[in-house]
Amino acid sequence: MGTLRRVALVLLSLVVFGAPVVAKVLPTDPERLVIETGDGPVEFSVELALTPADRASGLMNRTSMAADHGMLFRFDQTREVLMWMKNTPLSLDMLFIDEAGTVIRIAERTEPYSEAIIPSAGPVRYVLELNGGTTSQRGISVGDTVRHRVIGE
Repeated sequence: MGTLRRVALVLLSLVVFGAPVVAKVLPTDPERLVIETGDGPVEFSVELALTPADRASGLMNRTSMAADHGMLFRFDQTREVLMWMKNTPLSLDMLFIDEAGTVIRIAERTEPYSEAIIPSAGPVRYVLELNGGTTSQRGISVGDTVRHRVIGE
């Protein structure tokens, strides 16, 4: 959506619906994330899931996602994390990332719509979801380092 159109949409929302609606009208712009692999850096554009509501919905009900896109989940504290694929039609690779940004586990090619629990297998602070098969295609492995502005906050 063009900048001018976005501004017009915000102004229209303020007039018609009031200020509280603005946050729901505007999508989160993807941000750059880099994974340092053994073969060099790999870049993605990611949406952020920082609040409990964002984390609860995640990538549910999305039928497609660009090859270089993903979603970065940040949890309020470092802990064991349990994920699932309920209402998620895309197969995903889930990268479980510790507080320092190190990938400690990868759940590859998760099963769409599955309600099976996918554990982090250790304390993590972040989970990065990418299209299923991306980690093997891009040479991403356990031990790689993920860099993004929210990692380490």
